[in-house]
Amino acid sequence: MKRFFTIGMAGHIDHGKTTLTKALTNVDTDRLKEEKERQISIELGFAPLYEDDELQISVIDVPGHERFIRQMIAGVAGIDLVVLVVAADEGVMPQTKEHLEILGFLGIKQGIVAITKSDRVEEEFIQLVQEDIKEELVGTVFEDAPFMLTDSLSLRGITELKEEIISKLKEQDTRDVKGEFRLPIDQVFSVKGQGTVVRGTVYEGAIEEGQALTILPRGLEVRARQLQVHHKQASLAFAGQRVAINLAGASKDEMKRGDVLVSSEHFAVTRTIDVSIKVVDDLEYMVKQRMPIKCHIGTSEVMGRIVFFDRNDLTEDHEEILCQLRLDEEIVAKRGDRFILRRPSPQETIGGGWVIDPNGRKYRFGLNTIEELDKKKMGTPEERVIDLLTEEKSLSVGELVLKTSLDEGTIKEILQNEPFVQVNKSDFTLKKLQLLIEEEVYDQLNDYHQLHPLKQGLKKAELLQSLQNQYPKALLEFVINKGEEIGLFIRNGQFIRHQHFTPHVPSNWQKRTENMLLALQKDGMQVSYFNDYYTDAGLPENLQGDVKKFLQDTGEVVALDDVFYWHGNHFRAAVEKLKQQTANVFDVGEAKEILGLSRKYMIPFLERLDALGMTYREENKRVWKRE
Repeated sequence: MKRFFTIGMAGHIDHGKTTLTKALTNVDTDRLKEEKERQISIELGFAPLYEDDELQISVIDVPGHERFIRQMIAGVAGIDLVVLVVAADEGVMPQTKEHLEILGFLGIKQGIVAITKSDRVEEEFIQLVQEDIKEELVGTVFEDAPFMLTDSLSLRGITELKEEIISKLKEQDTRDVKGEFRLPIDQVFSVKGQGTVVRGTVYEGAIEEGQALTILPRGLEVRARQLQVHHKQASLAFAGQRVAINLAGASKDEMKRGDVLVSSEHFAVTRTIDVSIKVVDDLEYMVKQRMPIKCHIGTSEVMGRIVFFDRNDLTEDHEEILCQLRLDEEIVAKRGDRFILRRPSPQETIGGGWVIDPNGRKYRFGLNTIEELDKKKMGTPEERVIDLLTEEKSLSVGELVLKTSLDEGTIKEILQNEPFVQVNKSDFTLKKLQLLIEEEVYDQLNDYHQLHPLKQGLKKAELLQSLQNQYPKALLEFVINKGEEIGLFIRNGQFIRHQHFTPHVPSNWQKRTENMLLALQKDGMQVSYFNDYYTDAGLPENLQGDVKKFLQDTGEVVALDDVFYWHGNHFRAAVEKLKQQTANVFDVGEAKEILGLSRKYMIPFLERLDALGMTYREENKRVWKRE
């Protein structure tokens, strides 16, 4: 399968990121008039770098100026490899260092150092610059990164840099293209005659033209009308690709950078996340308990507060800190997602980390909470699978492998243990979750039986629909089927009831219902309008429909038509008498003579026999359907 990657250009302002991108791709990523006038990148720039039958690589050029750090973080959040750009005539600068810290916090594993403008300085000076850079890179993800000497004007080293990028990415694992589609939006704009367009890097999964999608956190339903990858029409786009999506169903004003486009409802929309963080080495100001922070996660930037459970302030700590972020706005997050924390004023990067649990709750201050968070963070392989299934409800072996980073053999071995239950050929769930759903189904049925004691049960489709927002349909089907096997639930056609329920007339109306049936039975086949029996028995009008349906289901009454009903015993006796005294074919006259009925009752009775499939008409005759 073809693999897709996006690389990023990072580094200090005016170190030549945009010029290097143009030398590599022949695309000027500075599109805005202001960018060209000021000769600095303000917004993210994008360009295709390389494509063959096996590989497609795109480039994001991120702004280097400290004022545009938000755009920088949004750009590198979804990349697979970073080219750290350092100008030979200046060396490491403040934004170089900040970008390095951000890249480390975001978990970028692959890097290449491109020394630009190398034709401007002597070779001896380049050696000094390289030593300076190496010193700065100690302890970072770029510590062992290769150095490439380049010059974007003379094109020195450009081919070699491109080959190094391709070589590194060929060895790298691609993103998850089989999971649920997720694209953090980094650009929203409108195109005349086309409507709203969003851009972003596909974090995971795949998207196809015409697909129904949701914009989170608002829950806006949209459809992917058209896809473009580097200005070319595409029917599909995969994890790792830059894609522009023309959306139907929403206007430009209804979405913004930071929103997330997804194909599934299984993504957490949250304002409270349990996290593991590390702070920068040279933190200038103290971080205090519940201090306002700016959280950059995916392409979103939201204000919030940091909550510690084992301290009240933080000056410098090179160890991992377990804490919580309580945000002012909802975000979309998953376990393992990386983020950056910045101080809003004075502006500086505080640190960064990863999401332990996107559905954090309120905890007490103290070591017990730290122990709980640490257990949640570390977890044995089995505990991680349990935590994941608790969140996702049911998953296949392949999905568990992808989402836990455990190998397939380990996953299969874990799933043999007692806490796990196989749902179908591919999916697994937890025994405790199966029992929980059983209980919820039982409770729903019980509530329904109390409200509707006369009905056979709740329609299965309604039962599934009421719980499908919480659980996958296949899992619900599995639990209901298992409940039937052990006799917990009883199915009658489309209706389901629990084992302790039998349809019945409520006790306070039972006597009146019995009186009505006695009156109907007394009148034999010469009955009055059925509603008159209700009225005479004193049954309330709002109960009549349910009672009538119940008595029909139990066979105690049989409808001839909309107004005449016979007691079930009389109807069955009439059918038997007519069968015994007629041949295979008979007419209305014979039937009237045998049963002694007028046309008022005779015609509806015969039509009911037709409707029940006991007889059928041939011209003016009736024919018995013999068994």
